[in-house]
Amino acid sequence: MQLLTVGSVAFDAIETPFGKTDKIVGGAGTFISLASSFFEKNQGLISVVGDDFPTETMTEMEKRGINLTGLQIKKGEKSFFWSGKYHNDMNSRDTLVTELNVLEHFDPIVPESYQNSNYLMLGNLSPQVQRQVIERLNNRPKLIAMDTMNFWMDIALEELKKTIALVDVLIINDEEARQLSGDYSLVKAAKTIREMGPKYLIIKKGEHGALLFHEDNIFFAPALPLEEVFDPTGAGDTFAGGFMGYISATDDVSFDNMKRAIIAGSALASYTVEKFGTQKLMEINSSMLEERMNEFVKLSEFSAPVLV
Repeated sequence: MQLLTVGSVAFDAIETPFGKTDKIVGGAGTFISLASSFFEKNQGLISVVGDDFPTETMTEMEKRGINLTGLQIKKGEKSFFWSGKYHNDMNSRDTLVTELNVLEHFDPIVPESYQNSNYLMLGNLSPQVQRQVIERLNNRPKLIAMDTMNFWMDIALEELKKTIALVDVLIINDEEARQLSGDYSLVKAAKTIREMGPKYLIIKKGEHGALLFHEDNIFFAPALPLEEVFDPTGAGDTFAGGFMGYISATDDVSFDNMKRAIIAGSALASYTVEKFGTQKLMEINSSMLEERMNEFVKLSEFSAPVLV
C-alpha cells in the first residue's frame, strides 16, 4: 500500500446562502481519499460507517482505486452525521447537529494488507485515534501528515500535542495555528509549532491561499478567485488529500515537490467548493484538474522587477 488515509466517512446536511441539502455524503476520510485518487491509485482507507451508508458510494470509491478493506460497516448502527449552517461570509458557520453514532467508540483496525504503507494521512479525528493508527503500523511510513482542528485544542490539548510530536507534516488553518502556538504572527507560530515535532507546517488561509513552512523556507500559494462558492465543507480535507496524493504518487518529499503538491491540493479544493459535498469531485476529470492547476501557476508566475 502506497498511501493510507484515516478519517470519517459520514453524512452532512448543509445550509449556505446559496441553498441547503438533505443528508449527503461527506466526512474527512471521504474527501481526502477521493481527492488523493486523482494522483494515487494504490491507497487504502481506515474508517467506520453504519449500515445506512450507500453501497453505491463505496462502489464508486473502489472504482477510483480506494481500497476499503479497512472500512468497518457496523450492522444495525448509524453513520456519523453533522449538520451546519454557513454565514454570509462563508468563512464562519454554526454547527446545528452532531451525531457521533458509530464514531463514538471507533477502534481503528489496521488490516494486514495496509501494513508497510509508505505514506499516512491522518484526517481530522480524535488525537488518540490518530495516534493509535501510528502505533499499530509495523513500520513507520516515509511521511506522516496530520489534520486537526480547534475543537481538539479546546478539549484534548495534551493528547493532541502527543500526537503532533509523532508526525512530519501538520495541516491547520491560521486561527488554529495562533491558538496552538499562542503567537499572533504566523511566522512565529510556525516556529513554535515545528518545535513541537513536525518538520513541516501547512497553514490554510481559505480564500487567501496557503503557507508552507520548513526550516528557514516559506512558500505561499495563492487561492484562485472564484465566481461562485457554494459550499466550503470538505475544502480543507480535499486540499490535504490532493497534497498527500501528489506526494505519494511522485514519491518525493522534498520541499520543492511539496510546493507542487500544495498547488495540486489547492486546485482540487477550488473545485470542491463549487458544488455541495463531494458532487464536484465526482464530476471532474484529469484534464480539468490539469487545466485548473495551470491557472494556479499563472496566478503567481512573473519575472522579478528590475530597477530602472
